[in-house]
Amino acid sequence: MALNFRFAVVSDLHIALPHTIWDHPSRFHLVEVSIPAFESAIEHLTQLNLDFLLLPGDLTQHSEPENHLWLQERLAQLPFPTYVIPGNHDVPVLTANEQSVGFADFPYYYRKFGYENPQQLYYTHQLLPGVRLIGLNSNFFNAQGELIGRLDSAQLRWLEEVLAAADEDLVLVMVHHNVVEHLPEQSRHPIGKRYILENSGELLQILRRYGVNLVFTGHLHIQDIACSEGVYDITTGSLVSYPHPYRVLEFQQDNSGKQWLQILSHRVETVPDFPNLQDLSRQWMGDRSFPFLVKLLTQYPLNLPLAEAEQLAPSLRDFWANIADGDGLLDYPQFPPTLRNHIQTYGAIANNIPTLIDNHTCLLLNQ
Repeated sequence: MALNFRFAVVSDLHIALPHTIWDHPSRFHLVEVSIPAFESAIEHLTQLNLDFLLLPGDLTQHSEPENHLWLQERLAQLPFPTYVIPGNHDVPVLTANEQSVGFADFPYYYRKFGYENPQQLYYTHQLLPGVRLIGLNSNFFNAQGELIGRLDSAQLRWLEEVLAAADEDLVLVMVHHNVVEHLPEQSRHPIGKRYILENSGELLQILRRYGVNLVFTGHLHIQDIACSEGVYDITTGSLVSYPHPYRVLEFQQDNSGKQWLQILSHRVETVPDFPNLQDLSRQWMGDRSFPFLVKLLTQYPLNLPLAEAEQLAPSLRDFWANIADGDGLLDYPQFPPTLRNHIQTYGAIANNIPTLIDNHTCLLLNQ
């Protein structure tokens, strides 16, 4: 059966009504633009005859009830169905406090946006005939009460049951934390590992067993497409940090069964009060990059002395902005060879050949 549909992904909105914004001198998030940037993206998307919209988590600044209510009401006005999952910013506490809703409260705000059964934080929904969405919850409180990225065993059992019953459906999976590594040794890296599922291997085994190719993630705030043995993890950058991207995707399957996914990325270029958003946001990120870069250079696997790291960090001012951009070709020929080679591994180079697929590409999903 031929299949053709179009959808969009907008990630890590961090919606913050102006009076709820809390500041921190080192934050990368430009939450001041959360609402106008979302409105700009929506203005474009409503012109495209979309079949649905996916929002893979971090919907709010810090799970404030009024920010959830604002988004709930805004999504209800859209001309296409929208589906959400929680990010770590949406379920930061088990029990509600003066700032945030509680862990189990989240689905009750989004009963029209995937959570028909608000008593669990994951769900499945028939998007179109022959197309099924699985929305997972990757937020897990461990024995120490820390919030980490993990799928609990009950959710994994449920997932197997859903996939076993999916028959011939094309399955799209949406989860906040990354499933495939987008950074070098991400699952072991002191900085990168918090952005990937602690038990991503278990999930990947299940997805491969049932022939699931497409996973949509957020959390990392970069434009990147990674693949592991047939499973594509398409992560989308944040709408409140450079380069303020979102994606429009078109799936096609012909009568012979061949499947393609065309991916086009767009950016919010300007919003009221921030007419040069791209330039300002890139500068904002660079201005706050020094502590992050020192940590990157002094920790595994580089382990540079602090003094050397502090000397090198200013040269890497735009390092994370270039990664967030997607398709980065990173080279610092003035660096020592070991450091230079390591920095290059963060870019879009595989076997010395540029693989520029992070923003615009067409994936052939089956041979």
